[in-house]
Amino acid sequence: MSIVAGVDFGTLSVRVSLFDKCEGRLGSGAAEYPLNRSPHDPNFATQSHAAQMDALVEAMRKALNTSRIDGHRVEALALDTTGSSVLPVGEGLQPIDDYYLWCDHRAWSEAQEITEAAHAQGLEAIEWCGGAYSSEWGFAKLLHWLRHNPEKRGRFVTALENCDMVAATLCGISSVEELPRSICAMGHKWMWNPRWGGLPSQEFLTSVDPLFDGIRQKLAGRYMTSDRIAGRLSGVWAERLGLRAGIPVPTGALDAHWDAIGANIRLGDVVNVIGTSTCMIGLSQENMLVPGVCGVVPGSVVPRYTGIEAGLSAVGDLFDGIARRGNTSVAEMMKGLESYRAGQTGLLRMTWDNGDRTVLVNPNLGGVTFGWNLVHTAQDELFAAIEGTALHTRIILERMREKGTPVNRIINGGGIPQKNDVLNRVYANALNKPVLIPVGDVTSLGSAIFAFVACGDYASVEEAQDALCPAHRVQLPDEREAAVYDRLYSLFRDAYFVLGLPNAPSAPVGHILPALRQIASRTQRQEGK
Repeated sequence: MSIVAGVDFGTLSVRVSLFDKCEGRLGSGAAEYPLNRSPHDPNFATQSHAAQMDALVEAMRKALNTSRIDGHRVEALALDTTGSSVLPVGEGLQPIDDYYLWCDHRAWSEAQEITEAAHAQGLEAIEWCGGAYSSEWGFAKLLHWLRHNPEKRGRFVTALENCDMVAATLCGISSVEELPRSICAMGHKWMWNPRWGGLPSQEFLTSVDPLFDGIRQKLAGRYMTSDRIAGRLSGVWAERLGLRAGIPVPTGALDAHWDAIGANIRLGDVVNVIGTSTCMIGLSQENMLVPGVCGVVPGSVVPRYTGIEAGLSAVGDLFDGIARRGNTSVAEMMKGLESYRAGQTGLLRMTWDNGDRTVLVNPNLGGVTFGWNLVHTAQDELFAAIEGTALHTRIILERMREKGTPVNRIINGGGIPQKNDVLNRVYANALNKPVLIPVGDVTSLGSAIFAFVACGDYASVEEAQDALCPAHRVQLPDEREAAVYDRLYSLFRDAYFVLGLPNAPSAPVGHILPALRQIASRTQRQEGK
């Protein structure tokens, strides 16, 4: 039976899992790498490619040891990474600098310039990435690097997404023409789409800044879905990893998109991949515009469907920030929250602490909390923040439904739902729909599924999902709690669009605070508090 390696590069660590076609997960290994931050700039977040690759070697060795198998039995290796995490490279695809990590927001001004130019020139691509280009995405980050590193520009050959750089490194690819380019990464983060012939025109890109002259050609390569082979493992990296040279490495992808695969996403599902942030992944049979949604890209998740991406810029990070200010941990603060009920705190938390990814696509927003009184606690704020992320998710789901994207099932994937039943309960009640949670660990399972497809063990992604994905447990909504969240959602929606849009028309907000107090009083009476 075939054994494959599924590799998942996260924000702080890489995890390697080895899977047997019949026995499932055999074992795993993980290794950390540093995230570089600056005390002088909260938008700064970089990472070393060399550190990532060293960690991959360590994690692979651990996975082989825990699985007790010979690495030469591994038949394929597939990988996903964070994104948009952008690396400028020179000759031979050697890094000139570190990755601009996905959570690096230094390029907010460049993103605004791209957005303004796109609307002024009627660029169709801007509508297909939600109407606004993000500081988290590729062209903005590359332009920021070109502007701020004049002494390095002469060495610049191209820029790569994290997943494409790792695949190219493993396969010994050193030329732009042979580069594997992930349709998942380039479609959602670089405005690539076959609808307009790939990337935006060179004319448009040069109009944003002459530093982009010739950039379209520099971003050449083989643009492929993840059922296509990026290359084969080189002898050098086979030796380092303890594997066999020549095994297939399929085209990589973004981690959240393959987390959705591991969570068993199907047509009509939306998977909330909830971790440091939330990435929401949906599938559609149609290519349709969804205003405010980050990306609509054919083949980006499952090759024969259109992938839809949306999300929240801070979730786990938001919870951690609240705990840090309270000089404690999220795990400690969660104790007792199982007794909290919808609206009982009287707080309404706008979860914009790291900006808004969807629907407003505005990185300049900040967290807002309505309803504070003199006896509120940090624990109250944490519960209100969980409610806020659920209500923000409902904003996004409603936008998707309005534009014709089916939303039949909600699956809470990612790391947080596996260990936070309070969050799952709040989401089920706030969305007023059953929420499914994978029973087993699905980290790196999506990578393994594409590895199995690459070595021919399964004919399609769906066939591999049928065989390998774990079952779901179901969190059902409570009718009374859902009714309270309907009221809270109305208030949240009012505040979301009044405060979140720079040019929002004047609208009354004086009803929000009295309504919050009324909801809290009623909930507390019902609970006998």
